[in-house]
Amino acid sequence: MRWCNISLYILPAPSMILMAMIDNAQVLWMHSMVTLQEALLGLGLAVLLAIIIAIFMDMSSVFRHSVFPHLVVTQTVPVMVLGPLFSIWLGFGMTPKILMVVFMCFFPIVIAFADALAQSDINQINLLKSFGANKWQIYQYVKIPAAMNALFSGIKVSATYCIGGAIVGEWLSASAGLGYYMIRVKNGYMLDKVFACVVVIIVWSLLLHMALTWLERIVFPYQRKRRGKQT
Repeated sequence: MRWCNISLYILPAPSMILMAMIDNAQVLWMHSMVTLQEALLGLGLAVLLAIIIAIFMDMSSVFRHSVFPHLVVTQTVPVMVLGPLFSIWLGFGMTPKILMVVFMCFFPIVIAFADALAQSDINQINLLKSFGANKWQIYQYVKIPAAMNALFSGIKVSATYCIGGAIVGEWLSASAGLGYYMIRVKNGYMLDKVFACVVVIIVWSLLLHMALTWLERIVFPYQRKRRGKQT
């Protein structure tokens, strides 16, 4: 900072970071669109994969106990190890970045959704069974609607990871994106642009989380009223 007499290559002043954001707004926007595309596609695939796995885990305890250790293992492997492998196997396009996002995002969603499915109201399930409902109808009318709040909670948690997952993938192999841009300006010791990129990443993560919260309130307006009564 200027008043502390700190050099630019160590820590730029907030005013310099703001000016870097303004001066490079077009470049940051272009790279942001690449990163957002990777993050949103990965998050969407993670949600789809998590829903399918969670339902199967709830249907079969054998499947749950056999697949759960593997889900935990996916979270113990460092992403910096997976990135180069994905690039070798899948090339240097968008696919490795999307897969990186999927690996970072699907675990909180599948765990939250599977636990919520297991805690469905047994009285409602028995009532449907007494009317001759099949397994899919029980999921359609009782289990899945009751677990949607938990599903959204898992998605909101994962939404804070998806941008970071795409960034990590771009650090390892990319020709565009905020991660690629960050590495490029870092190698040029342009720390004001590095911090500008960090601020943009934080802003996009917050906006994505806010968008999902807004979507949840639209889809489940009654939950908002219930929380208001509890407070």
